Amino acid sequence: MKRNVFLLALCLVLLLVPAVDGAWAYFTTYTQARGGYPLKLGEKTEMKEEFSAWTKHVSIENTGDLGAVFVRARAFCDSKYMLKYSDAGGKWSDGGDGFWYYSDVVYPGEATEELLVKIDGVPTGEDGKPLEDGENFDVIVIYECTPVLYDKDGKPYADWELKLNLDGEKGGDT
Repeated sequence: MKRNVFLLALCLVLLLVPAVDGAWAYFTTYTQARGGYPLKLGEKTEMKEEFSAWTKHVSIENTGDLGAVFVRARAFCDSKYMLKYSDAGGKWSDGGDGFWYYSDVVYPGEATEELLVKIDGVPTGEDGKPLEDGENFDVIVIYECTPVLYDKDGKPYADWELKLNLDGEKGGDT
């Protein structure tokens, strides 16, 4: 009798073993996890622009909480107009690559001094005021920021070639 029960149990086990693999896959495929990990995708900045007297007044604020950044900006317009850049404090400088670079580190909660982008070559009347000829045009300002890095002496510098790896860590080319 014990031998028959044992053989019956052995047969059932042998029949059910192939089905266990499918059941195991079901349990591993539909497992739920709890908890989470916050993702920080990068520094957050905002640009503020105002336009008056044919000049765009641009300021960039670091609104993030991740750390200090370096900032650069550039403007574009119709090719028949020229743009002249300036600033009152002398903290913006021409990088020779079309971008204007802000020399100071911009910490969270701080903003750059204004970069002035003047539209040059606007036709003027006898009184020196710009003529209103009904022509529409745009001056588009773009900017970039990069995290502040430090050399071995603790001096801050910007690496404008720095890219974000797919795993979220800062590194070289991806």
